[in-house]
Amino acid sequence: MKNQNPPRLGNQLCFPLYVIAKEITGLYRPFLDELDITYPQYLVMMVLWENDGLTVNQIGEKLYLDSGTLTPLLKRLEKKAFIIRKRKKEDERVVQIFLDEAGSQLKQKSCEIPGKIQKKLNLEEEDLAELKETIQKILNKIEK
Repeated sequence: MKNQNPPRLGNQLCFPLYVIAKEITGLYRPFLDELDITYPQYLVMMVLWENDGLTVNQIGEKLYLDSGTLTPLLKRLEKKAFIIRKRKKEDERVVQIFLDEAGSQLKQKSCEIPGKIQKKLNLEEEDLAELKETIQKILNKIEK
């Protein structure tokens, strides 16, 4: 027998995940405004701080973004002189992204952000680690 009742917002997993993502991103805004970057730009910069010289596709894979979404974001970061986009000599269709001097300096300025966010959330490190682990389990199931 089918359930004829419409879905209820309070019973959905997607809604609290949507709201928490939106709210946490909002917590980052004042700290990122000081660095003159948006949250998506911050994500790109974190990827590059870990691995400078990745291709646009490699960055997209790590952030679950397609090149159509990523390219305008990268152009804005390049305009701010945080990154340099270079076409590969072997295959000019492939664009690599490198940190510019200002992008490297931004790394140092951003080091305090995770601690500030944790303080705003007022959660213990163990609680945050457990939450992240649970979310990662869900992501892993979705990716299969």
